[in-house]
Amino acid sequence: MNQILYDYYILHLISISMNFTPLKYRFVAANEQAAQRYTLVLLHGTGGDENDLIHLAEELTEGQTNLLGFRGNVLENGYTTRFFRRMGTGIFDHADLHFRTEELVSSLQDIAGKLGFDQSKLIALGYSNGANIGGAILQKYPTLLSGAAFWRPMLPLPEEKPLESNKAPVLLTSGSSDPYYQPKAMKDYEHLLETAGFQVQHELIPSSHNLTQKDLQLTKEWLKKHFDI
Repeated sequence: MNQILYDYYILHLISISMNFTPLKYRFVAANEQAAQRYTLVLLHGTGGDENDLIHLAEELTEGQTNLLGFRGNVLENGYTTRFFRRMGTGIFDHADLHFRTEELVSSLQDIAGKLGFDQSKLIALGYSNGANIGGAILQKYPTLLSGAAFWRPMLPLPEEKPLESNKAPVLLTSGSSDPYYQPKAMKDYEHLLETAGFQVQHELIPSSHNLTQKDLQLTKEWLKKHFDI
């Protein structure tokens, strides 16, 4: 598909936004003054659900933030949950990623209106597949999030150049032995985000694709530095 046809296809997908399916979610309010607190938007990895990152987020924030865990709407092979389709290992279906990003943002905004938390205080935490749709949010909606921490991310949309951002801090953690880690692509990702004005911190740690205590330590320090959480 050439670029012009691809662009029309993306516009067509967006035009049928009334067909969005609301994402399942779990919300845990902050210990106090929930309406004024930051909300962590939790985006699971392949096979996860809305509960996957709740416990980790509770350890990181100790009740100081609201927690909003989402479940992806895509079922791979009929049973494995994802936020968007892929064509093969490490190969994204970019058209579906565009559509699912719009669908996720629509759900997020609807839930914020229903529950009353502050939409100007959203911080995304995402792992693997969740990190990648979170990155697509940064690219397509560069002023929506107050910050983002993504574990084992890849460059989501190579052709999507975000407009000027709100200069939000972004933490990326890669595993040095992760089979999905591509040094050049990650450099391109950093450059793309920095060019848009994001404050990028990329950490390469001695790990494969799995999450480690080092990821959590870095994230806790990052949250404290930028948000006093």
